[in-house]
Amino acid sequence: MPTEVLDSNFSSKHEFKEFDFPITFKFKISTLANDFSAYDANGGLIAYVRQKMFKFKEAILIYSDESKTNVLYKIDADRIIDFNACYAFSDGAGNPVGKLGRKGMRSLLKAHYEIFDNEGKHEYAIREENPWSKVFDALLCEVPLLGLFSGYMFNPRYVVQTADGTLVARLSKQKSFFGRTFKLEKLQNLEAGDGERMMLALMMMVLLERRRG
Repeated sequence: MPTEVLDSNFSSKHEFKEFDFPITFKFKISTLANDFSAYDANGGLIAYVRQKMFKFKEAILIYSDESKTNVLYKIDADRIIDFNACYAFSDGAGNPVGKLGRKGMRSLLKAHYEIFDNEGKHEYAIREENPWSKVFDALLCEVPLLGLFSGYMFNPRYVVQTADGTLVARLSKQKSFFGRTFKLEKLQNLEAGDGERMMLALMMMVLLERRRG
């Protein structure tokens, strides 16, 4: 087993606004774990995201690469999985970075999350643009043979927006046989420091929402 080494330099080396967009999240299909790799527009690896298995609370580790030796970030839930859980971000040195909150019953049909800074100030909201795609996807999955192709027909999209409704980023599930690829596009420039939290929030959100279709 590789030894995990904390790396506190992620934000200086991997500032969100400095990445070449679009960014691709690609889930692995060869492992039991719920994990994925993030790549920039040039195919360069940005991070490897792994969800710890058999945990009563969500526990996510974000590594510099797939060797899993350098831990860049950690994401921890404040309670056993439910619709009101809050997910705290910390860097490799244990410093708090921000939080992601899920909006309870409001997220049952249409996903809705909120991003907060270290002081609990609301910065951005993440909402689902086409919530009915998951409903139709679930229905199609019940049809023999046709259910195998649901990943090509119904694919959710999520937007990140400011308090006044300005869209700053969009995460879209891409058409694929196993529904394992998501594309992140930047729509507006980000405020200094916000990109780090936004990237972590979207990484956490996609792990949660992928379970739902």
